[in-house]
Amino acid sequence: MSNRAAKADKAPIKMLHDRVMVELDRDAGERRSSGGIVIPATAAMGARRLSWSKVVAVGPHARSVEVGDRVLFDPEEKAEVEVHGEVYVVLRERDVHAVAAERLTDESTGLYL
Repeated sequence: MSNRAAKADKAPIKMLHDRVMVELDRDAGERRSSGGIVIPATAAMGARRLSWSKVVAVGPHARSVEVGDRVLFDPEEKAEVEVHGEVYVVLRERDVHAVAAERLTDESTGLYL
């Protein structure tokens, strides 16, 4: 590997446009029912199940999402990328269904009108 290629692998990431990068939850595969029964990640679900993840980077045109927010998205509509050995998901802001953050007030809906 050349020195130039090694530097490119260590370059910081700058998201463009309305893109949002989230880290995958390591505990997202297995979950528990309200009765304490462990449900494996391979269990079939009748409906699509949305996932929560933490935002690690946002593009300059993202309006309702900030780094550190937890966002809800459809894991079936995702693009994964590996950066420094960690797997992340890249989404468009419009693919985010909800934002959970302490900075949000009762007045903000997070909806585009």
